[in-house]
Amino acid sequence: MNDIYKIESGDTIESIASMFRVNIDDLLEVNNISYPMELREGMNLIIPQNKDDYFLTYVIEKGDTLYQIGRKYNINPDLLAALNGLNKEDYIYPNQEILIPKNNYSYYLTDEGDTLSSVISIFNSDKDKLLEENTTIYLMPGQLLVSKK
Repeated sequence: MNDIYKIESGDTIESIASMFRVNIDDLLEVNNISYPMELREGMNLIIPQNKDDYFLTYVIEKGDTLYQIGRKYNINPDLLAALNGLNKEDYIYPNQEILIPKNNYSYYLTDEGDTLSSVISIFNSDKDKLLEENTTIYLMPGQLLVSKK
């Protein structure tokens, strides 16, 4: 679902966004980059892809917890936290936006030691389907992979 791109000499945020057809603001936000000048050759960037296809956006309201939101949307709070770069115990703020996985997909965050075979088994899928649904698979810990149920 997300690609990883290693910045090369001469790359700019504009050229990378154009190459992957993504919004510059989304590219900066998903990589937690405040200033495009922070880009350095050799740095890895997460390239968001089709966010609207796989996620809903939820705006945190006063008193919300990840546990309550997970229960409301039938999502494991640990997965919800991980998808949003949070720990389950992290404080969430009113008006903060988080991503809620859509119900018609299965999600998996890769872990150390995962192989293509083990991920295919987790999704109960086949290689061609998994590769079609995930543009690039690096099997680096923390890569989000998606499969349509």
